[in-house]
Amino acid sequence: MTDAVIGPGKAITLHFAITLEDGQVIDSNFDAAPAQFTFGDGNIPEGFEQAMLGLKEGDHVKLTIAPERGFGMHNPSNIQVMPRSQFKDMDLEPGLVVSFQEPGGELPGVITDFNDDKVTVDFNHPLAGKTLIFEVEVKAIEAA
Repeated sequence: MTDAVIGPGKAITLHFAITLEDGQVIDSNFDAAPAQFTFGDGNIPEGFEQAMLGLKEGDHVKLTIAPERGFGMHNPSNIQVMPRSQFKDMDLEPGLVVSFQEPGGELPGVITDFNDDKVTVDFNHPLAGKTLIFEVEVKAIEAA
């Protein structure tokens, strides 16, 4: 054990779990190798990093992450209605994730509704608008 605390310039090794308020587990590595990241490297959302500031090696806590600090609020303008002709030869169903090529790379969208003429696609992050429970067990903190 050291006196190191989580903050900028630190390499952190941890186990984590992300669950919804109803207990549904979204992601967890408690039954696998711990994850490693450097604070501020962009690999995890800033809101999750900020919630861990000041934690020490050995800390095992559950943190509540509000939507604004996690994956953002659900934005109605991120829902697009597109012509069905853009989805030729596809078996569509609600919940199907489709990738679209954009100038900045791939953009995933979720099919929410469709008929013979139109397809409704939601480009919000699937966790947008959700409060998340972020369980963290800090295994190691080192200088990056």
